[in-house]
Formats: sequence, structure tokens, C-alpha cells
Amino acid sequence: MNGGKVRTIGKYGEVRIIGGAWRSRRIRFPARPGLRPTPDRVRETLFNWLGQDLTGKDCLDLYAGSGALGFEAASRGARRVVMVERDAAAWQALQANCEALAAAAVEVMRADALEFLRTHRDQYHVVFLDPPFAEDHWPQLLALLPEHLAPGGMVYCERAQALSALSGWEAVKSGRAGQVSYQLLRRVEHEQ
Repeated sequence: MNGGKVRTIGKYGEVRIIGGAWRSRRIRFPARPGLRPTPDRVRETLFNWLGQDLTGKDCLDLYAGSGALGFEAASRGARRVVMVERDAAAWQALQANCEALAAAAVEVMRADALEFLRTHRDQYHVVFLDPPFAEDHWPQLLALLPEHLAPGGMVYCERAQALSALSGWEAVKSGRAGQVSYQLLRRVEHEQ
């Protein structure tokens, strides 16, 4: 899976952080249906787009899963990373990885992604969206996200097919790697 970058050890997978303070450290996650960590090559491209250094930025990893995106952001200096995960086993693994990395900037919340957006009011500079491909909550997500974006905020989307006809959103960057299509979006209003 992911070109040999995800190692499987029994019922667990393992992926390495590719940059920042925790470069080359590994995080473990349970094998769960729909859980597929963002491949190294895609994460490298994404963080090149974001400028590598996220010092002072607040980030939301809305479908945290393995935590690869959120831990990568924290490793690169993000001030705060909120990881949201509804699966109990994945949530426990995220907690364990936080402890192993002494990740003080990371908060792990067990919640449904849409419910989290409806009930929390914090704003973020970067929001990572990598839901299971089988779920299609994109219309609801894109409708709820604007109030959670800080001025100039960006949204990273990962799915099987690129989003199109994005009313109020602009795809700033996009790419494809294997079965993964990924985009960096921003609200059109932020640029006016």
C-alpha cells in the first residue's frame, strides 16, 4: 500500500513523519476499514505547497485516521493541531502517538467530523480533509467550513476524484498520485 511507504505489523500499520522536528519518527495506527494514510509523496507535495514551516498556524485534521497529516503539521511547528477521529481504535492510537512524541501542540478529540464542525467555533489556518473515500459528505463539509477558516485559510482535500464546480471555492493547487486526487482550496471571499 502506498508504494511500500506504509509498513504493516500484525493488525497495525506504521508510517513515518517526513519533515520537521519529528522527521523519520514513526507513528502506528490500527488497520481499519477506509483508513489509508496520505502517501509520503503526497504529504511532501502538500507541505511544499504550504511552505514547510507552519510556525504559529492552527490546524484541523478533521478525519485524522492515522494522524499522518496532523503530526506532520505539528512536526513542522504548528502552534495547535486539533485531530478529530470517531473510530475508537484509531482515536486510542492517536492518543498513544501523542504521548510517544510528547506532542503538546496536538489535541485529539473523539467525535464525528460533521458534528464537530456544527458544535465548535474555532478557526484554523489549515484544515486537512481526508475522509474515507466511501463517504460523500463533501457538500456539507464545504458548507460548514467557511466559518472555521481564519483569514487566508486553506483547505486540503483528498479523495478518489478531484472536486469540481466549487461554488465559493478556488482550487489553488491540485495533483494526483495513483488512486488519490488531492487539492488545496481557498475561499474566494478571502482574496477579494
